[in-house]
Amino acid sequence: MSISAMDVRAVADALLSIGDLSALTGVSPRSLRYYEEQGLLSAGRTSAGHRRYDREAVDRVALVQRLFAAGLTSTEIRPVLPAMVAEEHRTGVLVSALRGYRDRLQQEVARQLDTIDILDEVIDERDRA
Repeated sequence: MSISAMDVRAVADALLSIGDLSALTGVSPRSLRYYEEQGLLSAGRTSAGHRRYDREAVDRVALVQRLFAAGLTSTEIRPVLPAMVAEEHRTGVLVSALRGYRDRLQQEVARQLDTIDILDEVIDERDRA
């Protein structure tokens, strides 16, 4: 039996449950609820109160995960996310904000490298003693 075009369209247009979104993204339902609480993700609700996500939520969750992996916090992600997912919200502020986060990380890495150098000096002094 073949799947009709109507069946394919119905599946493509279907809203996702939190379990579906979790399975598609590899992100736990608990984390998805947290993203919603933080304003990073939105869900519709059924009459029974169950969350329903559109298909774009899959890409949005992937983007949020990448930004978390880049070291941004949910507070830092919230203001830049709209500009990252919708071109009509893009301004120079987005690139400026992301550069600021990158610069902050570079400064943290430099401080950590300095700490490693100091520890290496202390270790070398103790090894010679």
